[in-house]
Amino acid sequence: MSSYGVAIIGLGAVGRRFLSLMTAHPRFHVAGAWDPDADACAGAQSAAPELRIGADAAAVMAAPETDLVYVACPPLHHRAHVLAALAAGKAVFCEKPLGIDVEESRALVASVDVSGLPAAVNFVYGSAPAGVELGNRLRAGALGNVTGVELRLHFAQWPRPWQASAAAWLSRRAQGGFVREVVSHFLFLSHRLIGPARIERAALRYPSRSGEMAETHILARLDCDGVPVGILGQAGGVGPDIVEFTVWGDEGSCRVRDWYRLDESHDTAWTEVALGAENPAEAAYLRQLDNLAALLDGEAHSMPSFAEALAVQEVIEALLQG
Repeated sequence: MSSYGVAIIGLGAVGRRFLSLMTAHPRFHVAGAWDPDADACAGAQSAAPELRIGADAAAVMAAPETDLVYVACPPLHHRAHVLAALAAGKAVFCEKPLGIDVEESRALVASVDVSGLPAAVNFVYGSAPAGVELGNRLRAGALGNVTGVELRLHFAQWPRPWQASAAAWLSRRAQGGFVREVVSHFLFLSHRLIGPARIERAALRYPSRSGEMAETHILARLDCDGVPVGILGQAGGVGPDIVEFTVWGDEGSCRVRDWYRLDESHDTAWTEVALGAENPAEAAYLRQLDNLAALLDGEAHSMPSFAEALAVQEVIEALLQG
């Protein structure tokens, strides 16, 4: 089958991750890349010596071998690069969150719709086996009536150590914070599996009165199609990182744990669900690329749409207003 050429815009930790994944995937090859940071470009080229670094973003987008533009830069710049890719007639794969300005993102979604070009946003639970299996069980009625949903997060350090190269913006309120970066993934999952979210109450805490640094705590309650959803998150404090998304039902419950693992309970204990992958994180990313290829092929897929990403962004930005 055909292999799609990808232009990667942004060579931070996530861009380099997908550089490696797309290089190894049979349906993709990296046609070129660009980042305004020369050190980021040098680091990516050191890991992938054959990588072609373009003179600028427009050059790698316009290259005839580029079929798809992967926008992996900070969210402040997503809109500009997505619009440039559409103008170049290229399909788009954009990192989440879609943006930080809701009105700009609404206009962007309209532009994507008008273009008619394939476009998707990288919410990993569009394809991750843990999320897919949770959805299968909900649709089959295996949990009975859903009585509530809980998201619990703890990060000993934010940004996390592997995000150090992006700390300049991830640590700040303007673009970063774990609400945008992490809570958004699970709002996408609850939106897709249960229903649109409505905020009932939300409280956030910031480390200083200046408002420059990102949130350290969130406590919120939402309603998703009649189902109460609780969010408890904290950055800071010695101890293990915690990422747990639990769907409670009156006949059984499931939780997504450590991002990519799934547990179930039908009594008083949790049992891990076998998902058939030795490395569940890698399996999630590869399934995402499988679905991305299906989108480009014009076949059935489960990739998150720009409209879904906008619905998540609207809730996230409202949460950040407390």
